[in-house]
Amino acid sequence: MTMDHWNALLVSHVVAALFVLAIGPVQIFRRRRDRIHRTMGYLWVAAMYYVCVSSFWIVSEGHFTWLHGLSAFTIVTVTLGLISAIRRNIRSHLGNMIGSYIGIAVAFIFAVTVPGRAIPQLLAEDAPTAFYVAGLVVVSVVVVFVSLKRGGRTGGPAGSRTASVLAAGQGAGQAGPADLTGPGEPAELPEGQPAASRTSS
Repeated sequence: MTMDHWNALLVSHVVAALFVLAIGPVQIFRRRRDRIHRTMGYLWVAAMYYVCVSSFWIVSEGHFTWLHGLSAFTIVTVTLGLISAIRRNIRSHLGNMIGSYIGIAVAFIFAVTVPGRAIPQLLAEDAPTAFYVAGLVVVSVVVVFVSLKRGGRTGGPAGSRTASVLAAGQGAGQAGPADLTGPGEPAELPEGQPAASRTSS
């Protein structure tokens, strides 16, 4: 196989697979389940779906292989993992997503190591290009992660107000649910206290 066999579908399939492989460790080993985790997770799921669906149009010698069966199975596990996240079933979400990642990692290892396939041929004929593309994908994932992390630190006025209220409450030792209400939002009163007392204080 020569470089002439590389087309837009195959290139995008490989690049998406690289994104999946690069984002996976960030999602698995980073313990915090915050906005960054959710955003990176949406990117990972989108890339995973594309890798699996596009694989059905990449057929060698006119027939499907076990890799296509793995793609179909991975679509199911990724979907189950996504539904589990929406339902707050963290154990099921983690199991399905890690299983999906392991599956695509196995498929990628097979695609890289088996002679005669597109990636080994590219590595043999033009290794600098292959490593350049892989490096760009890793850098892109790092840029997205850093951008999301820095964006979370620079909140607007509401974020600054909430942070200052929390800091003041911790200093006084009396922070409560009412401390987080905004302008015009009624604070929660103790049970049994009349509503008229809101204006008396």
